[in-house]
Amino acid sequence: MNRREAIAKVAWIVGGAVIGAELFMNTGCNSSQNSNDGLFNTDEISLLDEIAETILPETSTPGAKAAGVGAFMAVMVKDCYSKEDQKVFTKGLSTLEDSFKEQYGQTFMNSDKIKRTAFLTALDTEQKKFSMAKKPEEPNHYFGMMKQLTLLGFFTSEIGATQALRYLPVPGKYDGCIPYNKGDRAWAL
Repeated sequence: MNRREAIAKVAWIVGGAVIGAELFMNTGCNSSQNSNDGLFNTDEISLLDEIAETILPETSTPGAKAAGVGAFMAVMVKDCYSKEDQKVFTKGLSTLEDSFKEQYGQTFMNSDKIKRTAFLTALDTEQKKFSMAKKPEEPNHYFGMMKQLTLLGFFTSEIGATQALRYLPVPGKYDGCIPYNKGDRAWAL
């Protein structure tokens, strides 16, 4: 291959990437963080925020609610989950609320932190047992999805990466042996 052929091939690759990206943006994923096409209403997003805050509460660092994890979950479920998983997730959200009302006589949103934590801890135990016995063709447990999205949404948010984890915006050289003291925060990627 001579220089001229190499330049022509690179031009085709770069041009294809630019045109492909433009095509993808115009026809593919057109999501925005403020729109979930009616899959979740504002009350359900608020409920997701409270569930996430119960999973990752505010301590010396902000909690999941401060990171906007409820809205993140809504967008992720709409954009990234299959229709079957979307149904499991949305049905699970209403099941969670109904079960909480049945057990405590009030809504999840109007309850205290102790009841929320006890309920979600029991639900987490249930989903772990379900996941251990689940067959590959069976759908995932809705609470497992909620918990995974909470962790993903929080630790990839600016708040989670900069306040809960240690973060270097421009990392330096690789150092494979950094002193670690008990209680140090983990590094954000």
